[in-house]
Amino acid sequence: MKPVFLTLILGLVCAAQEAPTELDPSQITGDWHHILTAADNKEKIEEGGPLTVYIRRLKCSDGCSELSVEFYAKSPEECTLINVVAEREGDIYHVGYVGSNIFEVIPVSENALVLYAENSDGEKTTKVTHLLAKGDSVTQEESQQYEELTEKRGIPPENIEDLTETDDCPK
Repeated sequence: MKPVFLTLILGLVCAAQEAPTELDPSQITGDWHHILTAADNKEKIEEGGPLTVYIRRLKCSDGCSELSVEFYAKSPEECTLINVVAEREGDIYHVGYVGSNIFEVIPVSENALVLYAENSDGEKTTKVTHLLAKGDSVTQEESQQYEELTEKRGIPPENIEDLTETDDCPK
């Protein structure tokens, strides 16, 4: 009886372990428009802030174990094209940019996804969300899901910035 009970307990423990979310490379890879961004430290994402970025392209490699992110970093004077490659561990990607970053990709629909990131600059960790769309806009439902996720991650809704108004970097 004890071996059966132990087997049952072991099975429940194993079942409780969450497997990494499988990302569909065809849903992630492609050209994207950066629609909204938010941060718990809003100064980091305001014009000229170190995390003022405009994501343009994502590319999954090796079943999304690597994710290439192409974006423009914007200073008041210019847009600089940057490409970083993040490594996946479980559901989380790791990449160095303006400090160290971890982020996760959260599909919202076939045409929209959210990146939730935590940037550590050595002094402070900043929580950031990004809403990306395959087109020039998102639906009301996609926007609402983004706002709920942003608030759930501890970022006030008033910190959401509409990047479609400030994005003058090359497409």
